[in-house]
Amino acid sequence: MAGFAVKLMTKSGQIVVKGLTPRDTVSELKHRLSSLTNIKESSLHVLCGYPPQPLDLSESEATLESRRICSGDTLIVEEKQQNIVNSEQKISRVEEPRPHIVDSKLGCPGILLRMIVPADNSCLFTSIGFVLSGKVDVTNAPYMRHIIAESVSNDPENYSEAILGKPNREYCQWILKPDSWGGAIELAVLSNFYGLEIAVVDTLNAIINRFGEDQHFAQRVFLMFDGIHYDPLYLEPFEGNSIQTMFLTADEEVLHQAQELAHEAKASKQYTDVDGFSLKCLQCQIFLKGQIQAQEHAKSTGHMNFGEVA
Repeated sequence: MAGFAVKLMTKSGQIVVKGLTPRDTVSELKHRLSSLTNIKESSLHVLCGYPPQPLDLSESEATLESRRICSGDTLIVEEKQQNIVNSEQKISRVEEPRPHIVDSKLGCPGILLRMIVPADNSCLFTSIGFVLSGKVDVTNAPYMRHIIAESVSNDPENYSEAILGKPNREYCQWILKPDSWGGAIELAVLSNFYGLEIAVVDTLNAIINRFGEDQHFAQRVFLMFDGIHYDPLYLEPFEGNSIQTMFLTADEEVLHQAQELAHEAKASKQYTDVDGFSLKCLQCQIFLKGQIQAQEHAKSTGHMNFGEVA
């Protein structure tokens, strides 16, 4: 049986994996990915397709063919948060998150780190929930979607069809759907609603986009965006157990750290250029360029299996 190759996108760069076959199992794939990325098999979080969707790795004996993995596919490989095995420990963790500082400088130096959140089409909302509360809670998304829909609906003058790309009413119906992605419009609305500047570290362009900057809010939070996925940033102290997710907007030191993080992430290619992707529909073999063409093709044909062209 002829072998094929897939491309891996990881935080350390891109890797081409050759010699796979449609009959290879999920277990064999996990072993290959783990050895190439140094991520434990139990911690692998893999996304596939376009837009990227989580790949089900739970059935070890399932074949790559049954998971619709084809030659030329791009797999985004991340390290997920470990679940607590013991149910009592899990409950304890939810009830007693790490101490969370939100409105002052830490008493000791620290470093900005990324908290990985699920890639479930609501990563923006989960990320904002984390910087507000200090914990990952995927149930935040429906509430925030309603906030956005209500805010946009109540302000049709500022949120016109020209701004939204679709009629106001249609947009409000769209953003309430759980598979609709958030972006600049949603960030602006939530920044205003929560009274926070939201600084987004753009790893593709090595810049920081600051939503709500003109409102002169007292506090600032940080997110990281790699072209397709948002994660929240938090300050991990060198000493002590508290984490910090909200910072005074006058705190230039943390802003400088975020800028350095943007440059480091770009240099290590921790981004996905969704507009520069050269893609091929693996169902009809047509070539496409970038996110917009892929989405239009998927909408008109129902085809959802895309691979990146090297």
